[in-house]
Formats: sequence, structure tokens, C-alpha cells
Amino acid sequence: MGTFGTAALSSMEEQLPWFRRMPAEQRSWIGLVAQAGIAAFVEWFKSNEQTRPAIAGEVFGTAPRELLRSIKLQHTIDMVRVIIDVVETRLDELAAPGGEAQLREAILRYTRDVAFGAAQVYARAAETRAAWDARLEALVVNAVLHGEVDDGMHSWAAALGWTSKPVTVIAGLTPEDEEPEVTIDQMQLAARRARADVLAGVQGHRVIVIVGGDADPMEAARPIAAKCGPGPVVVGPRVGDLYDSTRSARAAVAGLRAAAGWPDAPRPVQAAELLPERALDGDDEARHHLVEGVYNPMLAAGAPLLDTLTTYLEQGSSLEATARLLFVHPNTVRYRLRRVSELTGLSPTDGRNAFTLRIALVLGRFQSRSTHI
Repeated sequence: MGTFGTAALSSMEEQLPWFRRMPAEQRSWIGLVAQAGIAAFVEWFKSNEQTRPAIAGEVFGTAPRELLRSIKLQHTIDMVRVIIDVVETRLDELAAPGGEAQLREAILRYTRDVAFGAAQVYARAAETRAAWDARLEALVVNAVLHGEVDDGMHSWAAALGWTSKPVTVIAGLTPEDEEPEVTIDQMQLAARRARADVLAGVQGHRVIVIVGGDADPMEAARPIAAKCGPGPVVVGPRVGDLYDSTRSARAAVAGLRAAAGWPDAPRPVQAAELLPERALDGDDEARHHLVEGVYNPMLAAGAPLLDTLTTYLEQGSSLEATARLLFVHPNTVRYRLRRVSELTGLSPTDGRNAFTLRIALVLGRFQSRSTHI
């Protein structure tokens, strides 16, 4: 058995380039596995092949855990093939006179079980790794949602192979009657097809997806939205990296909660498009954005701009009625409305934008009131 083990190692070193590149310690471990395999075959053959060989325990049980991490399943198959070739070339030395056919058949049966045993070992290791990865992924998503983004969380993400920047967080509802593991697998598959990295987690009836990469957030969200359950799918703002991902997550979750106020919202929809609903639902960040990004620029431009917008909205978006009430020419109203669009990025003539501007005006007045009371 020692002679055959040595011959098998020599043959592997000659035929397998990856084996030659391995450290001496790992090559010695493989030698132990090879000798264990040959010894187990001899013992099994001596027992008249009455029992099924315990491959996983007798052969692969001699391999240290570190060996499983460094040798791929394809490498294991290559090693088994080389060992079989070595044994078959020396059948005459092993077999009793006239027993060559019986020995060859036994080798075929034994190597079949070796193949199944190897698959079982790697499948068990893959299941363990998958379960560990799922726990890490859930921890990362939970940390992002709760604002606990630190170096420890980055270590967890790195262990999952996460290297992508920038980051967008997407929030949706889970499909009905579907296991969380299936939902997450579907999200990851959709993301891979879109060439984006994904970390996903299911929390109750909602699914949170962290998308990394340079892809357009809305384009990346569309295949993910197709895997979500019925209801809104909200895309948070793009941020620089995981350290800033909590901001995107807060916006996405707040948008998901407030999306009921806009039943006809597109799917997916950006969290920024739900600012008025989020503000009405009590989202302080949305209120701050509407005041600082919409109301204050108009306030700084002068009272006539605010008066014109207010009158225009109250008069049902009528230019003529607004001009009459303000005693100005309709072209002056048009000019001031264009200035509103330039300052805020929102057109008063668009129904949805007009609603956002109206909410911004109310919130801005609330702020002005609080400073004078």
C-alpha cells in the first residue's frame, strides 16, 4: 500500500500542475488521503465486497479541515482519476491469477463510491458555508438598517466577497407564500444577471436589498422588483459606500411605508419621488429636504416668487387668473414659474411636481412660524 501511495503521488506531481504548486505540508496531507483510500479499498476487497465502503469516514476523514478549503472539487476528481490510473496499470501485481476482471470490476464499484463520497463531503461543506454566509448577510443588512455601520460590519461584508462601490438600498415586500431563503436566492440571481453585487435580507413582510456597483440604480432595481411581492418597490438614493448606506436604507424604508399615499407610483420608484408622502408620514429627513432644497431657495429669491407660486397653485394652475390677482402680465407669471423650476428642479405646471411644491410651501411656512413664536 505504501508503494502504491508513493506511485500515486509521483503521478499526481507529474500530471497535475496545481499539485506541484501546493506547499509540501498540503501535498503530504494528500498523500495520507491517497494511502487511506488504497488501504480502505484493500480492506473492503478482502471482506468479499459484502458491504458498502464507508468512503466519507475512512478516506476523507483523514484530511484536515484546512485541506477542504484549499482543494476544489475539480481537483479532488483529478486526484481520484490519477490514483485509479495508477492502480489499474498495476492490476497484474495486485490480482490473483485469473482474478484481473474481478479486481477491475471492484475498482470501478469502489471509485464510484469514492466519487459519491467526495460529492457528499463538499456538499456538506457548501451547506455549512451557505448557512454561515446567510447569517452574515442578515447581520450586514440589519446593521445597515439600524445605523450600526462600522469596521466590524465591513469585515462581515468582506467575508461575503463584497467590494462594490457605490451603494443603493432597495426596499420591497416579500412574495406571498414563499420562504425567505427562496426570496433571497431569487434576488441574488436577478442581481447577478444585471451584473450587480447584492446583499439581501428578509424582515417580516419586507425585503431589503443592498445593491453595489456602477449600474444605474433604477436599472438594477427592475429585475429585483420583478422578484418582489405585490406592492411598491422603493429605491433609496445612491451613496458612496457601505459606511453611508444607512442614509439610503432610511429613505427606502420610509418610502416603502409612505408609498400607500401614491397608489399610482411607478414600480420601482425612487425614494426622492415620494418626498411629499414621506413628509406627511412623519419622515423628518423628507421634511428637511423639502424645506432646505425646495422652499428656502425660493424664499431667498424673493417674496414675489413665493407669492406667484402660491397664487398659481391656489388658482388651479391658471396663468390668467394668477396674473389678474397679482396685477402683472401673464408673461411675468411664466417667467417666475420658470425660475421656480430652475431653483427647485420641480415644474409647477406638472401635477405631481405641483403637489410636491405645495407640501414644501406648507412645511416652509411651519418653519417660519416656529422661528417667530
